[in-house]
Amino acid sequence: MEPKSSSTLAPLPEENQNQDEDEDHPPKTTAPSAFSSKPIRPPTQSVPKFHTPSFSSILCFSHDYYYVQAFWDFDTITVHFLFRCTLFSCRTSSEKYSPLDWKGYFDQEDDVCIPDTNDVFHIYTAGKEGPVVFCLHGGGYSGYFATQKVKSVVLQTIPRLSFAISARLIKEKARVVAMDLRGHGKSSTENEIDMSIETLCSDVVAVVKTMYGDSPPAIVLVGHSMGGSVAVHVAAKKVLRSLAGLVVVDVVEGTAMASLMHMQKILANRMQYFSTLEKAIEWNVRGGSLRNIESARISIPGTVKYDDSQQCYCHRARLQETEQYWRGWYEGLSEKFLSSPVPKLLLLAGTDRLDRALTIGQMQGKFQMVVVRHTGHAIQEDVPEEFASLVLNFIARNRIGPYGVEIPGIRQPSKPHG
Repeated sequence: MEPKSSSTLAPLPEENQNQDEDEDHPPKTTAPSAFSSKPIRPPTQSVPKFHTPSFSSILCFSHDYYYVQAFWDFDTITVHFLFRCTLFSCRTSSEKYSPLDWKGYFDQEDDVCIPDTNDVFHIYTAGKEGPVVFCLHGGGYSGYFATQKVKSVVLQTIPRLSFAISARLIKEKARVVAMDLRGHGKSSTENEIDMSIETLCSDVVAVVKTMYGDSPPAIVLVGHSMGGSVAVHVAAKKVLRSLAGLVVVDVVEGTAMASLMHMQKILANRMQYFSTLEKAIEWNVRGGSLRNIESARISIPGTVKYDDSQQCYCHRARLQETEQYWRGWYEGLSEKFLSSPVPKLLLLAGTDRLDRALTIGQMQGKFQMVVVRHTGHAIQEDVPEEFASLVLNFIARNRIGPYGVEIPGIRQPSKPHG
């Protein structure tokens, strides 16, 4: 005989439909199965009073539409459980992509005011001694192209904080300066759209001279993407007499020039607005432009600004308006890189990025090349420990600075006798 239903609960639908059949035909003995018996519902209990969400309100917090719908016919406790789990999931996602403070990576920030102009460039610094690793970020944002032949990301909206994790490691052996280029981050200039290669180079030289005057320390220029192009042009101009090394990160002329025709479309199709900083960080990580969540949490907040009219965040750099300067960034880049009169290191995310001029130059031993495996375009962000190690080893092998940088396993130059 079946147990009586609780007086506070309505009978299940299948109980009414099959009641007569059960009386005439007693149930057959079968093997236990999860589907062979009716679900036993717990008796109604008093629950803490709080607002029971409607079905539509649950859907606002969850993408699992059918999952929630399947459980809607259960009691209030189950609905509250699902609702609270969904909210917990949202909170967890928000915490996962919450911004991180730069103070755990750099030592200080400062503004460099260029004499006789209204231009102010924001910098972050770390370390107290050794040569200066002067870092230049990319110039806009883009994703990977759909074709297999064009994989270079020409524009990357990642300001100076893209070097944050690497700076924390490099500063133990050298000094680090990371600069916001014109139209990016916290820098402020009279004309933010003038991003010609000549103007960008002049900005870098002006910042170095304003910071160090007539006695600059040994400097290693490190540039990623468009910042790599700026670094190459500065080195080729031979205007920094203390320049001792050049590190270019994942940008070469061939693939860059071939990619320019796609850039306006890519910029137009990217996500334009974000309700929160967490959403901006999440979009960049899930979209594949950055693979290291910690680095994204530091660098991405500097790539967006709050738009009062739209009541949300939008991209800081106005890259669509700078198209007239794009070719100048990369045209003739390989020859300028090879002609730079300092030790050179080229870091690539794949060998397909190497064009003919660089292939010949590399075979002739004109520069050191390292292919960094299992990383995206932003090598310094995706694998910051490996990136920092490569930079420090480059400094040590080329004995840059007063006595180089001491790296275990690498022979150092002997100190002069006093």
